[in-house]
Amino acid sequence: MTLSRRRFLSISAATLAFAPSAQATPLYRWQGTALGARATITLSHPAAERITESARAEIERLEQVFSLYRATSALSQLNATGHLDAPPFELLDCLSLAAAAHRATAGLFDPSVQPLWDLYARSYSAGHAPAEADIATARAYGTWADLRYDADAISLRPGMALTLNGIAQGYIADRIAHLLQAEGLSEILIDTGELRALGGNPQGGDWPVTLDAPDRPQIALRDRALASSAPLGTVFDADATAGHILDPRTGKPATARWHLISVTAESAAIADALSTAMCLMSPEEIATTQAAIAGAKVVHLASA
Repeated sequence: MTLSRRRFLSISAATLAFAPSAQATPLYRWQGTALGARATITLSHPAAERITESARAEIERLEQVFSLYRATSALSQLNATGHLDAPPFELLDCLSLAAAAHRATAGLFDPSVQPLWDLYARSYSAGHAPAEADIATARAYGTWADLRYDADAISLRPGMALTLNGIAQGYIADRIAHLLQAEGLSEILIDTGELRALGGNPQGGDWPVTLDAPDRPQIALRDRALASSAPLGTVFDADATAGHILDPRTGKPATARWHLISVTAESAAIADALSTAMCLMSPEEIATTQAAIAGAKVVHLASA
């Protein structure tokens, strides 16, 4: 089985190409991880190390909210028990953004596919595709409409589980941006698997981003977020045909219609969710969804 976190893949990673500058101020680049993906924060500031240490601590705190790989995280506890009292604000906030994305994508962005994801991972680890009956069982555990949440508690139906992997990396980028803005900073590029630019490059111009696609498209970021998704960016099977983005309408992996979809928006969380859901869409559906979210724009759409 070829199974890895989506943002570790070269097919979906955005790479930075910093243009030479006549200015002497160096760029400082912190490197770490966020929800299993490579993370970087790039800035030019005399206190860059202190600033990025504060951001690193915030990323670690948010891991304890969203990680599916930490048994002690709020999301893991919710999935394990089906109920979470006094949920963290960030989990509720991210669920609210997920609800907006769910509506804007006509239900194609659906965090309740986690039981299906687990089924596919287990089945292909055992050397075979999941049986149709097992897919039907996993789908019957519940959908987004069955989720109940408010400031007091979050509740799931028995067997139901959530994944926020299609929005949480962007959400973390947004939270780090808010944290650094509160410190008065304005020219920073945050990459937690999805990109969020505060202002432009302190060495001049916008932040230049090169997408890892065959035509190597260039995107200029300033006060914007950028997220990219690829249906076959992560695969369950050795033949690389069963991708990680699952269609809630069918319980099956997205078809290989698209090679890479990149979306910009004011929010990295929204860009993340839209790029994920658009992997399941036709060109007409993509255009309709883009129009439904103010400020969202598809900047790269490559057919497979």
